[in-house]
Amino acid sequence: MLIIRDSVLTDFATSIFVAVGVAPESARIVAASLVGANLCGHDSHGVLRIPQYIDFIKSGAYQPAAPLHVESDQGAVITADGGWGLGQVQSHRLLDLILPKARSFGLASGAGRNFGHIGRLGEYAERVAAEGMILMATVNNCGAGQRVAPPGGTEPRLGTNPLCLGVPTGDQPVILDFGTSVVAEGKVRSYFMNHRKPVPEGWLLSPDGEPTTESHVLYEKPLGSILPMGGPQAYKGFGLSFVLDILAGGLTGGHSAYPDAPPAKGNNVFFLIIQPAFFAGADHLLTEAHGLSNYVKTSKRRDGVEQILLPGDPERNTRNLRQTNGIPIEEAHWQKLSELATGLNLDIPELG
Repeated sequence: MLIIRDSVLTDFATSIFVAVGVAPESARIVAASLVGANLCGHDSHGVLRIPQYIDFIKSGAYQPAAPLHVESDQGAVITADGGWGLGQVQSHRLLDLILPKARSFGLASGAGRNFGHIGRLGEYAERVAAEGMILMATVNNCGAGQRVAPPGGTEPRLGTNPLCLGVPTGDQPVILDFGTSVVAEGKVRSYFMNHRKPVPEGWLLSPDGEPTTESHVLYEKPLGSILPMGGPQAYKGFGLSFVLDILAGGLTGGHSAYPDAPPAKGNNVFFLIIQPAFFAGADHLLTEAHGLSNYVKTSKRRDGVEQILLPGDPERNTRNLRQTNGIPIEEAHWQKLSELATGLNLDIPELG
């Protein structure tokens, strides 16, 4: 395992995107987003995605200069087409449009299709919570990227469709951000890219529907699948994923999962912002959120448990640790980044 400072990694990632023609401002947004995911411990959404993004840019699948095209603006609701621009850039542009509407109307929503991969949803929830508002967000893979089999099935039918909710508390926001499968596809990808390393038990099914630890079953035909979240009650995770897939496809003008879909390359995005001042009041929400947080965290702990964690705490704890000690990077992933940089005639930073 190698260690690198977050500032050094952000500059390095930015230079890679600039080298393939991405505008410096956009390159910095994407680089900061990916490194931010690494800082939070979500390495599946971190810099290991860079080679994938660069391949999409070079092939023309991503259009880094694409504007966010607003197709409909109906007061509190915007629908837009991202034109396969960089997902993080287009997502923040969408938030730029709907945040003022939420302040004015109490509720505002943005639905966008054809965005590049937008990264960690918690990033957007943290931004909205810092404005004193609530975000509900989900994405799908534009009908592609089918990784999850229905309970009792052997063929994948849905993506790992995540759900994110962010709520301000007056202190640290509550950020609930999880995929509806037992594990994010990006975490399996990390194992696969690391010399096809086997994954933990309980994550994957073989093409025959049998448990397996072989990471390649998601990427080499015949394809296996990821289990839905919920273990013996997997129908709950699958049911949530099913509904989110409908919303992300149906409200954006994009697609939900469908037969013979192409390989995944990005997301349909649904954001809903709530301004608590229009309900029982911002102060009341903060009082209740802060009170509940303290009440839960003061629960009597089991032996060996140092801290009761609320949604968002694991990411904050990891961020604090990695900002101090550096970000760990698998050698196999660093080698791919180094090879990419060498091919672009870029200097490779020294690791600490």
